[in-house]
Amino acid sequence: MTHVRPATRGDVSTILRFVKELAAFEREPDAVKADAAMLEAALFDEHAAEAVIAESDGEAAGFALFFHNFSTWTGRKGLYLEDLYVTQDARGKGVGTALLRHLAGIAVARDCARFEWSVLDWNADAIRFYRKMGAEGMDGWTVQRLSGAELTRLAG
Repeated sequence: MTHVRPATRGDVSTILRFVKELAAFEREPDAVKADAAMLEAALFDEHAAEAVIAESDGEAAGFALFFHNFSTWTGRKGLYLEDLYVTQDARGKGVGTALLRHLAGIAVARDCARFEWSVLDWNADAIRFYRKMGAEGMDGWTVQRLSGAELTRLAG
């Protein structure tokens, strides 16, 4: 049985470990620049995002990190899932489903118009799983990003 609960400050090292495992899975093992202090501040001091932990058999088996965005078209906030990760051993055991259901419940309780996230186009297993949950792909949209020197240059 999987239990999903809000993350606490005591979970920060587990969240950071999961973020690093997710980065490795997504073929970017050296991309994580966050450290425990940064995550703790963002989650519990600045409230920039929220996280939940999925536990299975008393062990952390996955997590989700999310925050609110806003749709001018609906005039309402939405829930944006930044990261969802389930450990290798826990995959296929309902942990991902439990996390998505929990977040959908938060979105409904908070009157969000949408629950959205991105997925790498090569991650066919995840895409199949999300379609099974009722998600639809947003064909025709691509993510755009400014960071580092390009962000600084544009800012002037």
